[in-house]
Amino acid sequence: MTLNVLLKNAGLFLLLIFLQVFLLNNISLTKFGININFYVLLILILPFEISGWLLLLSAFFLGLSLDMFADTGGVNAASLLFVAFLRPLTLKILNPRDGYLPDTKPGISQYGFLWFVKYAFILIFIHNLLYWLFIKFSFSNFFLTLYKAFISTLLVLILVLLSQFLFGKNTQ
Repeated sequence: MTLNVLLKNAGLFLLLIFLQVFLLNNISLTKFGININFYVLLILILPFEISGWLLLLSAFFLGLSLDMFADTGGVNAASLLFVAFLRPLTLKILNPRDGYLPDTKPGISQYGFLWFVKYAFILIFIHNLLYWLFIKFSFSNFFLTLYKAFISTLLVLILVLLSQFLFGKNTQ
């Protein structure tokens, strides 16, 4: 990973913390069971070639930073770390026939809308399900928790797709 890519990802790291803490955490939708965890975008769009330890470290520090601001006791760090752990497996399962192009990152412009929606939905749903399970710390009302995770996933997925259309590089 080049210095330019590293600096762009560090900038995205800081931007997502800022957006989550000062904007999205202040949108009061939790009474409806919706939490906008947009910061998962960083893990979704990191380059394919990122080493496993750097991916996990990025997820941990992003989650920990958000936990410190939101006083959530490690919920964000734990759920984001698990998503980072599952990302390579998800990429392997969704591997295109020709494989992934070198020096690219997951995105609509590279691999198409349907591929990206499947990829993003799986990881965002896992993140939101774990987030709500850790918040509740119980399997009571599991279907309500599943509902909250699904609704939150749809909203975050819409924002992730919107960010892809607005800021994703079109290489074709």
